[in-house]
Amino acid sequence: MARLDQTPFPADILDLSHDGRGVARRDSGKAVFIAGALPGERVMAKQTARSRSFDEAVTLEVLDASPDRVEPRCLHFGTCGGCALQHLEESKQIVAKQRVLQENLERIGHVTPDVVLPPLTDAAWGYRRKGRFSVRRVEKKDKTLVGFRERDPRFVADLSECHTVLPAIGAAIPALSALVDGLDARRDIPQIEFIAGDATADHGGIALVFRHLQPLSEGDRARLLAFAQAHRFALFLQPGGVDSVHPLWPVDPQLSFRLPAWDLELKFRPLDFIQVNAGLNDRMIARTLELLDVQPGERVLDLFCGLGNFTLPLARVADAVVGVEGDPGLVARARENAVHNNLPVVQFHAADLAQDLSGHAWMRAGFDRLLLDPPRSGADVVLKQLPLKGLKRIVYVSCHPASLARDAGYLVNERGWKLRAAGVMDMFPHTAHVESIAMFEP
Repeated sequence: MARLDQTPFPADILDLSHDGRGVARRDSGKAVFIAGALPGERVMAKQTARSRSFDEAVTLEVLDASPDRVEPRCLHFGTCGGCALQHLEESKQIVAKQRVLQENLERIGHVTPDVVLPPLTDAAWGYRRKGRFSVRRVEKKDKTLVGFRERDPRFVADLSECHTVLPAIGAAIPALSALVDGLDARRDIPQIEFIAGDATADHGGIALVFRHLQPLSEGDRARLLAFAQAHRFALFLQPGGVDSVHPLWPVDPQLSFRLPAWDLELKFRPLDFIQVNAGLNDRMIARTLELLDVQPGERVLDLFCGLGNFTLPLARVADAVVGVEGDPGLVARARENAVHNNLPVVQFHAADLAQDLSGHAWMRAGFDRLLLDPPRSGADVVLKQLPLKGLKRIVYVSCHPASLARDAGYLVNERGWKLRAAGVMDMFPHTAHVESIAMFEP
């Protein structure tokens, strides 16, 4: 294969790609995706990769800047892969995401919503309460790096700060790096996961999970314990699979977050899935309940329900709610949360929603409203099996606009439903991640 031509070249940016890169055309007509460039700009760029259908490049210099360009807050922007849009003015980021959703609905699903919902936003900085830092000992630098992956995912970003994670976590990155660097096991810790709920008397509400590939020495355990107590982090160790996670300090740390509008407290474990942005989550639940519009005496089915993030608020307004989730551990926690919040009208079932569901009694129980919150792969398998007749509304919460568009196309074009409304929600500001919601009626 011929060597990559890295001669800088000028480019006029025509559009923004779904992953937040500028889109230009080479003289040959071939598309090139340019990191760090915005629509309407002229930049000097350098090619970094090529494939048959498109090239990739990075911005070296902005010759004519967009009026929407801003100075990134974080000094690691451009190297760290955690963010893609810090150079785009905040109010314009959500507009770009709205366009991604609409283009996906039209191009993949061949559908257009009757109403485009106003976008939901919340705090744009210090919002991220769940994530995973990669850890790597770099002998050349004589230090241990703790951070997100770089844009080139082979490398770990050398972070001194992060403005999108909760401030107590972002400010602790240098201390975490120094902590791991001082451990005997510094080459045997590949990752540190973080998750945050509400503070308790024992700890500040933030839990860290240290994955370690070899047993820890007594000295390392003592160093980790001292760090946890000094920062009031609940600290867990993970020597093996998910089931091996156990607390180092406190002895029995309780993790939970409140949903005040519904007078609920949801308990969780340190590797459980919770929505990343707490403020946006509250708004998202409120919009979901508004769009579902549950009436007295109605039954609701909540698929991909997790811990009960939507199911339990729904149980405050519906006569009966059934939540279904593929992870048995999450189902167990959801049931505990129903008891904890005294909600006898809700039931939870474990089922793999990407498989044949004909043997499950809840499939035939009959419901008035359906809520879906699937993973990136979407909900096509379960939608094709569900008896949709009798349902008055479907609300679909999506973390991937392409799978939502595919499933919307199925509901509208093959099953005769109407896409009444759709809109975006900024769950991950400064990233290219698009969270969206859609409402369908027969």
